[in-house]
Amino acid sequence: MNEYANRYYVVISAIVFVAIIFIIRLFSIQALDPSYKATAESNSTRVVIEFPTRGLIFTRDSALMVENKSSFDLMVIPENVTAFDTSYFIEILQLDSIQFIKEFIKAKKRSYIPAMVYKEIPDSIITKFQELQWMFPGFYLQTRALRHYPLSSAAHILGYIGEVDKNMIEKDAYYKQGDYIGITGIEKTYEVLLRGKKGRKLYLVDAKNRIRGSYKDGEMDETAISGKNIVLSIDSRLQTFGEQLMANKRGSIVAIEPSTGEILCLISSPAYDPNLLVGKNIASNYTQLRNDEANLLFNRAVMAQYPPGSTFKLVNALIGLQENVITTHSHFTCAGGYNVGSFHLGCHHNGSIEFYYSIQGSCNAYYCHVFDRILRNKEFQTIGESYTEWRNYVMQFGLGKRLGTDLAQELRGYIPEASHFDKYYGKDKWTPLRLISMSIGQGELGFSPLQMVNMTAAIANRGYYYTPHLIKNIEDLDTIPSKFKQKHTIDIDSAYFEEIIKGMEMVMKAGTAANAYVQGLDICGKTGTAENPHGKDHSIFVAFAPKDNPKIAISVYIENAGFGSTFAAPLASLLIEKYLRDSISVHQWETMLLNTSINYKTK
Repeated sequence: MNEYANRYYVVISAIVFVAIIFIIRLFSIQALDPSYKATAESNSTRVVIEFPTRGLIFTRDSALMVENKSSFDLMVIPENVTAFDTSYFIEILQLDSIQFIKEFIKAKKRSYIPAMVYKEIPDSIITKFQELQWMFPGFYLQTRALRHYPLSSAAHILGYIGEVDKNMIEKDAYYKQGDYIGITGIEKTYEVLLRGKKGRKLYLVDAKNRIRGSYKDGEMDETAISGKNIVLSIDSRLQTFGEQLMANKRGSIVAIEPSTGEILCLISSPAYDPNLLVGKNIASNYTQLRNDEANLLFNRAVMAQYPPGSTFKLVNALIGLQENVITTHSHFTCAGGYNVGSFHLGCHHNGSIEFYYSIQGSCNAYYCHVFDRILRNKEFQTIGESYTEWRNYVMQFGLGKRLGTDLAQELRGYIPEASHFDKYYGKDKWTPLRLISMSIGQGELGFSPLQMVNMTAAIANRGYYYTPHLIKNIEDLDTIPSKFKQKHTIDIDSAYFEEIIKGMEMVMKAGTAANAYVQGLDICGKTGTAENPHGKDHSIFVAFAPKDNPKIAISVYIENAGFGSTFAAPLASLLIEKYLRDSISVHQWETMLLNTSINYKTK
């Protein structure tokens, strides 16, 4: 009897054990494994991601630079798809059959997860598809906003947005496959502000994939939060006018407000229409732009490294005064240039040159003497020490280093360290003559137009600057990033800046830029002509106005255009007048520049 009882208990125990296993497995499937739950729910619900409206971008004068335009993407939930007439489907939506099939096969691997299979369905067929959507369970349209650039300008400022890649998704969990992100320019710098926050809606759908209402009365919905609108410091009139004047030319214009560091215009020429890098044609258009021989994607304003030419004499003059190696009464002889033994650096002057005229007439020999005195300064034991001190002064103007502006592509420029010359000539065995071309802004020096206008603003401010920036205002925020409000002071007595400015004023009234003088604007400027080993010299001009309480500082580089007075100076005067008066008085300059194309063939 006991034997039967034992068998009975064994059988009962086995049955209970198996039952427990089934119960645990059923609980796991229903409560713990999300894939089963998602599969079940996907048969009756649809999750629709709500993409937030990306923030708009305005100029300081309230012109709309960037807006949004609605677009529709074709989505699919593979698990809900039933047999359908593929040919008819492709015909209705005017799809590329190969691309559609490729994306659909890829989507099927994700089963119940919604996936995009075709971007930007033409507006003309949206209504027709919506009427026939019941014939194609599992497919639906999802709205997305694409960028649109009403002014068709400022491409190098604004940048563009593009689809995220695997690395971007890994770095930020916010992004999913098919999302868009700022790739360059302001779109990249202020991505987190502009993008907003995605939302989602859960809908109940019937057997024909038609929405029948909200899931759980919307309890699980999340509202999308629009991106913040931002206002840039750009003046739309100045930006547009500058782009027109730079048509058929290569180079850059940058203008800033000295008292704030706000960038008023930033032009890199040649440029392109930013609307080309929008939507599904981004890849093909980008390839064309990248391969264009004019290097259209290259932002010369912040990436090019030009020799500063004679504009750099202003910095050497200031350093010479501060280091007490010259005064405003110093005279140097120019005999058609600077002559040491067999060495000759040419100049167009002859005779004894005084300080103010050295700026007014841009005497090369004068600044060779100034630079020689700076490097032979008896306050320092070696030329390496005096050169390093000189270099430190130069960098205080924001030259040869990244300024930290809100354009991510900014490059640092170049001023060699003393070790560079030690390497070639031996430790402290080099002389000022080896570096003498740097006295007039040539040699190893290379600065961007942005750095040069920043230098000019520092002179206009009599010895300080604010980091140049494009952001002026952010929606719902009381301030902009604090780094743009920090004053950068130069260790040169403000009184010396007044002396330099006096010379710059003479440049406009009776000097190298007298041809670009505009009555009543009180412009202070300096011309430059940078040697170019690949062709004709570059035309350079820096200026600010008015002399007291300056409202605008500007740098202009026109490649292969010759003397700074020929093209760069008149162009700068036009833009200064446009900004200060909103009018143009010397129309022959405007006509000349609009009708000029520069030949870029090498020598």
